[in-house]
Amino acid sequence: MPTTAPSLRPGDRVAIVCPARKVSHAEVAAAVAILASWGLEVMLGDTVTAEYHQFAGTDELRRADFQRMLDAPDIRAILCARGGYGTSRIIDQLDFSRFAENPKWIAGFSDVTVLNCHLLALEHESIHGVMPLLFDQAGGEESLESLRHVLFGEEVSYAAPAHPLNRLGTATGELVGGNLSLLQNLSGTRSDCPTTGRILFLEDIDEYLYNIDRMMVHLDRTGKLQNLAGLLVGHFTDPHDNSVPFGQTPYEIIQTYAGKYNFPVAYGFPVGHEPQNMALVCGRTAQMIVDAAGVRVAYSTT
Repeated sequence: MPTTAPSLRPGDRVAIVCPARKVSHAEVAAAVAILASWGLEVMLGDTVTAEYHQFAGTDELRRADFQRMLDAPDIRAILCARGGYGTSRIIDQLDFSRFAENPKWIAGFSDVTVLNCHLLALEHESIHGVMPLLFDQAGGEESLESLRHVLFGEEVSYAAPAHPLNRLGTATGELVGGNLSLLQNLSGTRSDCPTTGRILFLEDIDEYLYNIDRMMVHLDRTGKLQNLAGLLVGHFTDPHDNSVPFGQTPYEIIQTYAGKYNFPVAYGFPVGHEPQNMALVCGRTAQMIVDAAGVRVAYSTT
């Protein structure tokens, strides 16, 4: 089973770093105040305010900053400030040996899917959840509270209403997933991780419909769907179409491939690039129940 990081306690020190796109002090100021209100001490990494084109500093700066927080024994959690693009450029240069001796929570989503999957491949849990840039977004209060619950070791469970494409059933397995584009990009790399017997969750933003289809074809052809325990389909925000319509919505595209198998599927799960982005622990065993009322997800207690 993947290793679980110790729960946070008031007085613990946490870091905010930028492994991908740049961010300013002003953009994380609200997050610093919120984390302080949780009783945490916040350390800002050197990548906060650093700039190198669209990145939060050069690859070497972002790698060194993240490595420093991985190795620091007094840092109990690393929160990735935002996504964008860039984590995959540094992931193979990071050394997780000290982290393995002294695990800590690493949290984020979108481009941070690279870290979520890499850590799971190394058999460590991590958090797919809202990032500091979005801590004060309108309508995101429940998502932020779910992150606090997970960080502090409190119980969480989630529910979503019924969707006409849902396939009913019950599944139990470790959670794995995140951004569909990144999951495809990680295929065949050291950050790739198996899906067999696991509950996969998917989300994405700003993708063309044909490309969502192409990525689902790739997941299917590489066997990522065949032996799933279950599938949670989150937000597919702001999809694009060509002048000649593709002819299916994102959920209909996913159903084309998920429909080949018999595992339970739930659409409209609150995860992804929208204010409803509930914190999920990648690598933790969960149970999903899909019935006429919708879907319920809770972590196994045994």
